[in-house]
Amino acid sequence: MKRATLEGLAPDGGLYVPSEVPRFSEEELGLLESGSFNNVAFAIAKKFAGEEIPLDILSRLIDECFTFETPLKELSADTFVEELFHGPTLAFKDYGARFLARMTGFFAAEDQKMITVLVATSGDTGSAVAYGFHGIPNTRVVLLYPSGKVSRLQEQQLTTAGDNVFALEVKGDFDDCQRLVKQAFVDSDMKQKLTLTSANSINISRLIPQSFYYAWASLQLRKRFPGKLPLFSVPSGNYGNLTAGVMAKMMGFPIGHFIAASNANDSVTRYLEEGRFEPKPTVTTMTTAMDVGNPSNFARLRHFFDGDFRRMGVEISGAAVSDAETLEAIRSVYNSCGYVMDPHTAVGYRALERYRQENPGQEYPGVVLSTAHPVKFDDAIMTAIGKEVPIPVEMTEIMEKKKNATLIGNGYEELARFLSNLDQQ
Repeated sequence: MKRATLEGLAPDGGLYVPSEVPRFSEEELGLLESGSFNNVAFAIAKKFAGEEIPLDILSRLIDECFTFETPLKELSADTFVEELFHGPTLAFKDYGARFLARMTGFFAAEDQKMITVLVATSGDTGSAVAYGFHGIPNTRVVLLYPSGKVSRLQEQQLTTAGDNVFALEVKGDFDDCQRLVKQAFVDSDMKQKLTLTSANSINISRLIPQSFYYAWASLQLRKRFPGKLPLFSVPSGNYGNLTAGVMAKMMGFPIGHFIAASNANDSVTRYLEEGRFEPKPTVTTMTTAMDVGNPSNFARLRHFFDGDFRRMGVEISGAAVSDAETLEAIRSVYNSCGYVMDPHTAVGYRALERYRQENPGQEYPGVVLSTAHPVKFDDAIMTAIGKEVPIPVEMTEIMEKKKNATLIGNGYEELARFLSNLDQQ
């Protein structure tokens, strides 16, 4: 785990995967049913960490990470929203970023190294990493985000942390940002100058903690719906979130099926239908965090299913949801339940609806992962329901800070120059 955390990408440019996914016995699951979220998180983390982190330190780090709730909100008798936006940046990325920051800080201090964390973000990853790593000793963070393609609140979050956090505004889309990060990791000259790692979901230590909330929710629902395994509908962009869910099921947690809910960037949906993975240029939609034409974590999914799209299709159904359907889902849920969901959550909700329409007669609980607070997408909420979402008190101060970002092109030379001069920043 240590090497994969500190390196991010494998030496050949590929993604690290666990040599073996640990399995929980039925007895262990029974004991965890009555435990807290942090109990579940610790039980999973210690199986992956092995002897690399003393258990008392790991337990303390877990408690430092997850100081917020992970509620399951009931929309109807068999439909739930798992709210993953109660962390400091109001997005599900807080789970992975806070865990990864503390693992990186621990390992870096152990080796007496300065780690440079290089991250491509389509919005919430950047802000979560900025706040997760802010002030962590032996680390500094460089965030790359696509100019004009993140919400104002997201941009304020990822460009105002300061101190050991640097923001680069890239003239391009998320795929350009991701390409630049990958080029840096395979640049031998850069490797000699800096110790680079990533905090994207390509880093396995950001992916592992995302399995915690699948495990937690599945155990809560098992108590309520004995013998009925839940469906998880997952808003999907770079497919790290879905991959973490698959890992949770491989560990033995009681999960029935996954729905990969995408927007117009539907390369995985088409793969599940046709067996051919043919990425297309990124399409801009209102669900900006899911605007990924060539998702990097798809390589891990294919690995777990031995490259067999039919096997993957048994576990995962795909659904592409349009912007018009997204707005209608926000509107209909608000009108029927009084519940306001952000556009990404609405994509997951509409995908679950469609799955149930196409598979009638199944009486299993459905869980939509709610990946961001609706205030982050206030324009879409206003369009859908004609109401503003109040800004949480903790976000007001951030909105008043001055943006601090360096504008660069989408060629690698400018990024390489910035990284080479990082010690002078």
